[in-house]
Amino acid sequence: MATFRVSIFLVSLLALFAWISASDSETTDSSESKEYVLTLDHSNFTDVVSKQDFILVEFYAPWCGHCKNLAPEYEKAAAILSKNDPPILLAKVDANDDANKDLAAEHDVKGYPTLKILRNGGKYSQEYKGPREADGIVEYLKKQSGPAAVEIKSAEDTAAVIGDLKVVIVGIFPELSGDEYTNFKALAEKMRSEYEFGYTTDAKLLPRGDSSVKKPTLRLFKPFDELVVDSQDFSLEAAEKFIEESSIPTVTLFSKDPANHPYVIKFFNSPNAKALLFVNFTTDFDSYKSKYEQVAAEYKSKGISFLLGDLDASQGALQYFGLKEDQVPVIVVQTNEGQKYVKDKVEADQLAAWIKDYNDGKVSAYRKSEPIPESNDEPVKVVVADTLQEMVFNSGKNVLLEFYAPWCGHCQKLAPILDEVAVSFENDKDIVIAKLDATANDLPNDTFEVKGYPTLYFRSASGKITSYEGDRTKEDIMDFIQKSRDSATEQITEPTSAKDEL
Repeated sequence: MATFRVSIFLVSLLALFAWISASDSETTDSSESKEYVLTLDHSNFTDVVSKQDFILVEFYAPWCGHCKNLAPEYEKAAAILSKNDPPILLAKVDANDDANKDLAAEHDVKGYPTLKILRNGGKYSQEYKGPREADGIVEYLKKQSGPAAVEIKSAEDTAAVIGDLKVVIVGIFPELSGDEYTNFKALAEKMRSEYEFGYTTDAKLLPRGDSSVKKPTLRLFKPFDELVVDSQDFSLEAAEKFIEESSIPTVTLFSKDPANHPYVIKFFNSPNAKALLFVNFTTDFDSYKSKYEQVAAEYKSKGISFLLGDLDASQGALQYFGLKEDQVPVIVVQTNEGQKYVKDKVEADQLAAWIKDYNDGKVSAYRKSEPIPESNDEPVKVVVADTLQEMVFNSGKNVLLEFYAPWCGHCQKLAPILDEVAVSFENDKDIVIAKLDATANDLPNDTFEVKGYPTLYFRSASGKITSYEGDRTKEDIMDFIQKSRDSATEQITEPTSAKDEL
């Protein structure tokens, strides 16, 4: 049974980038798509991919809005790249089809669309981390299909490799041999989907940094902070860590400027806790940026990454965190465990003290909740974060609870079935069928593990919690409830909190 798998990071990122996916999808017809984008499935995937040295595969769902927005750009790119020398093939797989479920799982598809670069007949797989518009896709794939690192021999080579608006890593070597050079080539191959690499034997060709290099050096150019940093540690683990840490700005800017988008992605990929300050760039940018940068410089070594977002570009982010525009300027810290800490209408001079209080454990966690419904008379009851305790944990009843997303196709198919189940049990006062919008309410992570939509849990009257993994038919769900329910004599008499359930 297909379930849409989506990580916490992906939900956050999709919410923040909701405005990016506004491209017009009506300019490409289906016949054109069939001509250039190759359709694969479980029956032909291995045979086709095994014959390709380089291929980009999109795993999509027909109902996914982001996939629909990508489709015309993907098709345009496929048409252009079909004329490349040699041609670069773009393909797609309907990962929503149950027949392709194992194929999607094999390629670690946890959200839609997922794009994978497959090399050497499918032996090597890399996440596609490039642009989502046609020209950007074309440029990115041309670079990805070429050498992992470009040799810099002239000023013209330097101008072509090193730009003012991107992160580039250049290996400087007295001679092109030795362990450091070998490790550099392996590093470039491993990280080529995220960064551009070059190498040279003449540091004088490079625009910034020491030109009198005597030993192998890894030099990272970037358009922010100190602009250039060096490392002489060529062990793969140390070099990769150096690149990842150095390529994230002290404060990442989130706006409608496409030049910022790669750094936003790196911000969310960071394992650190994430501080996000949302302000109106038109009126408050200068006054907040300098203060925020001072705080970020102090706390970046303490496991916190910092982002400054423009209100105009951050509507999706505010919605994700359950915040309103009138709360801006607002700062949010989200931990890797999903906890959120919020200070709304924050003043620039309050930032340092509030971050210190958060770091010292003096700030209470924030819980996002939809408003409590004024009426709740439908067969399937609506639960929100603020009523979860009352309606589920302390109800003394047997509750089947669906965690859903409004845009999820599987959830939409399940809705009328749950209505029928609820109607069938409407005269049984010990049974409650309920639903909770998991995109609009925070959940107790220590009790429910929601990795996809829909997710169904059953909490018996005596407090036993079970994940429902059966078929989504009225008969199977009702049979599960009858077998899992507690009678009135088995019910617990003392209410328990969500934390006590396990």
